Amino acid sequence: MKSLQCIIADDEPIARQILENYISEIPNLELIASCKNAFEVIEVLQNQNADILFLDINMPKLSGLSLLKTMQQRPNVIITTAYTEYAVEGFELSVTDYLLKPFSLERFLQAVLKVQQKQNTQIETIVLKEESTSKSIFVKSDKKLIKLNLDDINHIEAYGNYIKIFTNKMVLTPQTLSDFLEKLPDNFLRIHKSFVINFNKLKLIDGNQILLNNNTKLPIGKSYRKLVLERIDRT
Repeated sequence: MKSLQCIIADDEPIARQILENYISEIPNLELIASCKNAFEVIEVLQNQNADILFLDINMPKLSGLSLLKTMQQRPNVIITTAYTEYAVEGFELSVTDYLLKPFSLERFLQAVLKVQQKQNTQIETIVLKEESTSKSIFVKSDKKLIKLNLDDINHIEAYGNYIKIFTNKMVLTPQTLSDFLEKLPDNFLRIHKSFVINFNKLKLIDGNQILLNNNTKLPIGKSYRKLVLERIDRT
């Protein structure tokens, strides 16, 4: 397993020492910098990448939250502070976790595991996207990864924060229609805010309806009709 590169940012020497000790206890964590203020963090990140930033809030000159607001790209951030009142603002800035001092090694490990889970999800998304360039794709459904042949997909329907994928059966998977469409090849076409079709399965267009080869009828959204007709003209 690849080590997670860590940066500590805290103006208190004792707090830095505790974090350094905790990091040394976890095999797949590697400390690359222990900084006394936000400006040292900025300098480090200009020269190398990091996976986790353990960030104190109350630091001289530039606070931890102010630092986050200036960073367009940043590592996973775990806030380490003695103050509870910044928790809401911290999570609004998409921090991974919020540790209240003093915190135990166990609580520290829980925060690190959140980063690992997030990293694994990102890797899985990349794998799924690469897979979509072939003739199949993997999707999550009911805590399983299911392999679907792209040629077998007739259409996809939005269902809240889920989508329904229709082959000869229906598979429900937790993602948005827009996100899933990005993983699919060009023969998949959005015809409505709630529907994407496999263009190769198109049988006919009747007014504002599409009929697929399996006799499924789907509406064409008003704002998508032009795109559908342009796609037909290109075939």
